[in-house]
This record gives sequence, C-alpha cells and structure tokens, in this order.
Amino acid sequence: MAVVRATPANPIPGLSVADTDSADQRAIPPELGPDSLAVLSGPTFLYSNACGDVPTGSIGGLVHLDTRLISGWSLTVNGGELLLLRAETIDHYSAQYVLTNPELPGLPPNTLGVRRLRYVGDGFHERVELISFGREPVRVELRLAVAADFADLFEVKSRVRDRSAEISRDHAADGSELCFSYQRGEFSAQTRVCCAKPADRIEGDDLVWDLSLAQGEEWQVDLHVPLPPGMGVVEPVRGDIADVIHGRADDPLRRWIEDRAVLHSDSEALERTVRQSRSDLAALRLDLEVKGQRILLPGAGLPWFLTVFGRDTLITAYQTLVAGPALAKGTLLALARLQGETCDDFTDEEPGKILHEVRSGELTRSGEKPFGPYYGTADATQLWLILLSEYWRWTGDDETVRHLRDNAVAALRWIDEYGDRDGDGYVEYGTRSPEGLGNQCWRDSPDGVCFADGRIPVLPLATSDLQGYTYDAKLRLAELFDGPLDNPTLARRLRDEASTLYERFNHDFWIEERGGYYAVALDGDKNRVDSKTSNMGHLLWSGIVPPERAGAVVGQLMSPDMFSGWGIRTLSREEQLYNALGYHLGTVWPHDNSIAALGLARYGYRTESNRISLAMIEAADQFGYRLPEALSGFDRKRLLFAVPYPTACSPQAWAAGTPLALIRAMLGVNPVNGRLVLDPDVPEKLGRIAAERVRAFGQEWELEAIGRSGHVRLQPS
Repeated sequence: MAVVRATPANPIPGLSVADTDSADQRAIPPELGPDSLAVLSGPTFLYSNACGDVPTGSIGGLVHLDTRLISGWSLTVNGGELLLLRAETIDHYSAQYVLTNPELPGLPPNTLGVRRLRYVGDGFHERVELISFGREPVRVELRLAVAADFADLFEVKSRVRDRSAEISRDHAADGSELCFSYQRGEFSAQTRVCCAKPADRIEGDDLVWDLSLAQGEEWQVDLHVPLPPGMGVVEPVRGDIADVIHGRADDPLRRWIEDRAVLHSDSEALERTVRQSRSDLAALRLDLEVKGQRILLPGAGLPWFLTVFGRDTLITAYQTLVAGPALAKGTLLALARLQGETCDDFTDEEPGKILHEVRSGELTRSGEKPFGPYYGTADATQLWLILLSEYWRWTGDDETVRHLRDNAVAALRWIDEYGDRDGDGYVEYGTRSPEGLGNQCWRDSPDGVCFADGRIPVLPLATSDLQGYTYDAKLRLAELFDGPLDNPTLARRLRDEASTLYERFNHDFWIEERGGYYAVALDGDKNRVDSKTSNMGHLLWSGIVPPERAGAVVGQLMSPDMFSGWGIRTLSREEQLYNALGYHLGTVWPHDNSIAALGLARYGYRTESNRISLAMIEAADQFGYRLPEALSGFDRKRLLFAVPYPTACSPQAWAAGTPLALIRAMLGVNPVNGRLVLDPDVPEKLGRIAAERVRAFGQEWELEAIGRSGHVRLQPS
C-alpha cells in the first residue's frame, strides 16, 4: 500500500477532513445578501441583512468574544417582512435602517415609516420607531423573533452543533425580558434581551406588541442586550441611541483618533481613505486577557478574525509606524509575553515561537480547539524581530529593546533550532496538531502553495517569503547587537549567516525559465514549487533579491498575468489553479500589495511602486474608501470596476494599514540617525501630500512632498 504523505491540504494523513471541521467553510451567504451590514466594537459585532434582520441558520448574529449570543433577530409587521428603503452604517459601531411595509392584511403599502437605530458599545442597543401615515387608525402587530444558539465562531463558519437541549429559558412574564442560558461543563453563557417598553405578550421566543396607531402617531421601543462582564471593547461608546447615532454622545474612540497623525492631500480619495483607515484601526482595538495577561491590540478583521493574531498584527504595526510607534510597541510587548515556552504538539507551540492566533469561545476553552493560543505560523517570529528593529529605528528606544533582549534571543533560537526542521538552513513548516493549519505562511489556505501544474506539494514546506523574512530579521538583529544589545560577536555571526542564506536562497529558489523568477517554495523533497506568486514582492521588501535580478522580478509582478489593474494577483494567470475568486489563487490583497510597493521602492522602481499605490487608492474609492481584505483578480480593463472577494473581511487590520504603507513608499520616508528623511516620488495625480504630528524619536514632525520635492521638519511645540 502506497504511503500517503502529508500535504497542506491533508496535513495529518489518516485523519479525515470532516473530522477537522475545515471542509465546509461558509461564505457570506445569500440569506444575508450582498448589502449585509455590520456594527462593530472591538470583539463584538452584529451582522445582519440590509433590513437589519438576522435570519436563523445564517452566519449573521451578535457575536462577542467568539460566542454567538444572538442567532436570530427578525422584525415583522402583521406577519410580513418589511421593505428596505435605505440602510447605512453611521460609524463602525452604529447603523440606521429606514423601512416601510409592503401590502399586508389591514395595511396598504407604505402606510408605516419604520426606522431601526442600533449600536454596539456597552452591549447591543436597538431602537425601533414607527410612524403611521394611514388616513384611518391602523392595527399593527409588531413582532421581534429572537434566537440564541451560543455557537462558537468556528462553528458559525462551518457547522453549528445543536445545543437546544442545553439551552434554558427564563423569559419575564410581564414581557420586559427574554433570557436564554447555556451551560456545558465549565463553559456558560447567557443572553438577555431587555425591553424598555414591555411586549404585550411573549410567544415562544418572540416579543409581540399589539399597536393601534392614528395618522401621524409615532411609537418606539428600546431594546438592549447586555454583554457578559470581562475584557472586550476598549472604552466603548455609551448613551441614548439617538445621541450615539447623531454624534452627540461622548465617543472615546473619536478622541483616540484625533490624537493620531493627520494627513492632507490634494487627492480627496487618498485623504478620505487614510481617514477611514484610522477609524477602522481604532474600531478593531481589543482589550483581552490571555494566559492572565491583559492585551490591547487591534483584532485582525470582521467577522471571522476579531481576535489577536501574530502575523496580521505585526504587519499592521509595521505598516502604521509612519503614523506613530504606539501600536508597534504594544504589539511587541504583548506578543513577547505570550511567546512559546515549551513543545506542545496540539497547539504547535515551540520555545521562542510567536503565536498565530488566540480564541476564547467554547471550543477553545473546552480544549477541543488549540487556539488558547495557537502557534501554527512559521513567519510571525521573524516578523516580530523585524518589527522590533523597525520600532527601534523610528524611536531610538534602547530601553524597550533591552527589555526584550531575552525574547529576541529566544526568537533567534527558534529560527535556527525549530524553524529549520532538517538543518538545511531554511525555515520550514508542517503541523503536528490534528487541528493544525496545513500552510503556516501568509498563504495559509490548503491550496495556497501549489505547483504551476496544480499539484499540491508535500510537507514540510520552505516558502520563499519565510527565507526573505529570516534574512532580513538576522541583518536587523545584527544591527541591534551592534547597538543597544551590545554583542558585536553575535552581530558578526548573524551577518555571516544572512550572507550564506542569501547565496543559497538565490541558487536554490531561482528558476531561469519563463523569464526568470523565484519559486514560491521548496517542498519536502527539496523540489522547487514552481508557480509564480506575489511572494516575489515580499522578497524585494526583505532585500534578499540581488540588484541584477530585481528588474526581472519587477517585470513578473507587473506583467498582465500578475497585475490585474487593481493590484498584483496572488497567483499568475499562467498557472493551472489560477482563479480570480480563489483565496490565494488569483485574488488581489491590499496588504500584499503594500509590501510589494515598499519592496519596489526599495530597489528604485518608483514608477511601478506608484502604479500599485494608485491602483489601491482607486480601489478604495470604489468601496467607500475602505479597502477590503482581498479583491477578486478580474482584469480591470475588462470589468471596469473592482469586485470584492466574496468572503473578504471588512474592516480588516492589515488592509486598513495598507494606505499608510503606500504613503511611506511614495514619500520615501525613513528614519536615519535620529531624524526623518524624505526621498519622495509622489504621482502627479495625487498632487501634494502632507502630514502633521508624525511621531518619531520622541518628537512630532511635519512632512510635505509634491512630485520629487519635499521637506521634513520638527513640529513647532
């Protein structure tokens, strides 16, 4: 019998895919529709359709800290669904829905004006307002159907276990409250729906009001779902629903945003995109407790990734250093506190390793899932070292770097002893966990790394981006050991190791055919995985590409097969598995493109870098100035407008950080010897770019550039 070898699509041979709950990952489904809306505050969100309803059985609902507290929330009048006139989010945490009625028993069409106002802050709040335009009094049965399934977010993404036998109800007899409670082992959860105006009756889990409305008469009810006590939202907004919607309530988040760097530009699209990015990064902030430690970081993205991630958070922190070092410092300290200490097959933990993901739902707390935290990533450790170096370059903060010395040494040891699994000088990955990720690079879908002919390689994999990150991390760490960490001997060793990696990588990964390019990986047999991918942009960012090869690499990235017109595709159209709607098989990821833009600028390809930046800004303009997690890879010239990837997270942290990284590439801003320097190449289409309150070296700076001219100066105190 032939031996079945591990691949990213089947990382633990013998374990059925169904056993891992990974086969049935649901998309944003038809039952919510393409105009679904979400309100968000930290680890809490409510996803609904455009009318504000959450159909049971959908991915919608109220989710807090990975547990769905509300799985059904549907408003009807006289037994019929309402008609949407318009719905919009107001802020990331608030939304307004304007509705009316179709023709219903006893109600001619458009008799009622219905408004739903909602926000998430210190709980979920909703106000339902009705006004009658009927010439005669009308009788209205207003019904809110509620459901609570207490599903873990992992189940919402795949298959929800039926907990109905373990859910108890204690609804108030006077109609003032619905109460659902769930207990399984040591895990418990409760959902209360509190009514400021008690329902006339409760039927099952439905709140029902029997109304009689004269012409012009108005009626309203406020509903509140409290959140369980504990960590969660950072300084949530509080207040009357109308005051929140109209911006009259005190908003701590708005104060936080106003304290950040400010950008001005002749380009309204750029200015508004950056403003949206700041708001989204603020909205994603989490206040969590992991292993007894309090962590303040941005979650990765709505809806699936409102939690702490290693790779995503580190790249976001790097992207946003141009706006200030606070996020980078918090990221470094928080992830260092959770650095791996032991070997644990179930969680893929290893000494010195930086985590991949943290979850707090029932499946994690009960030990069924390994996410408390999970360490299955082969790049977060190098990215942590890169961020440590970049933070120091922007701040000169020797004290923090020295404080993190042991963590840096442990991370270096992980790269050499655990990351390099077979001693060949390359960092490879392969999970040991039955619940682990098959691919542990940023291309972490099961088919995210593939051969040009569509084959899935065998594990362990040494992907090209991991080697570039390792090369960069060792050179940067050498700089720190020559500086505040004061170990010149180790610094020399690290530079020698980086030089050796540079030479071997450029021999082993380079493919001369098809115009010359880098393989995406070496597989478990050391074969080159020969597909053309956007990883080549990461190699330019890391500096591992020889100058004489940079032109060929740039040519590949900007070719029609890879550049869609909106950005660089994750996989070339030449390859067998190319799919404009495939997660890592042809989509366009903003963060991926921001890394490429910085890489192209590093090698002097400013025109090509600017082409990426302009495409991203123009794409943001099409999505309300918010870049989604990923765009479909359809050709721009053919479709004319940008198309989102069907299940793209939005907002998403490293997509929100992308505009700031693009600005850095265009301005050519870098810290040098305690001051900021500019080498601008601003596209004529954008005109002037200026920034105030840019924090570096404990001071605030002003930057301004037009074309290839610019200046930087200290902000007047």
